[in-house]
Amino acid sequence: MSATSVKTCSYRQKNHTKAQGMVGAIAVSLLLFGCSKPFSVSDTQWQTYSNSRYGFEFPYPRNWNVLAVPENDDGIALVSPRSQKVEIRAWASNRQSEAANAIQPNFQTTQGVSGVLLVEVDQQVGSMKLTLTQGQVTYYWQGKSPSQEFSNYYPLFYYIAQQYRVKV
Repeated sequence: MSATSVKTCSYRQKNHTKAQGMVGAIAVSLLLFGCSKPFSVSDTQWQTYSNSRYGFEFPYPRNWNVLAVPENDDGIALVSPRSQKVEIRAWASNRQSEAANAIQPNFQTTQGVSGVLLVEVDQQVGSMKLTLTQGQVTYYWQGKSPSQEFSNYYPLFYYIAQQYRVKV
């Protein structure tokens, strides 16, 4: 992995009701506050999770703890050593319908695979969710944390989403 820093902040304005506008303002504040200290790829020791059943992989910080792996080997769950409330999950499944293609892609991994990246921050939890569809398989990746800490984890989550790879 290259020794670069990832510093990403963006927000697209939309019309919101007062409640949605308030949540949006909180989310933007959290994201912008988190950008003051960029996440450093070179300062992190990495490990790679590889899923042989569905053929996907992604890097994660070496010191994160693996939770129980499902018996069907469809994915993994990891938690931060600092807090059990900060987690990364990834899994895949065989597609059941064409509904997965209903949302237009808004994100591309460094591998060049397009997908949907969704960032949500509410009063309790902040999350980043990546969904990729290749052939008959849909891949899911998610990073989440308590909303008040999300700005600290946003750059890490974004970097991992960028590095997510599937066998094509």
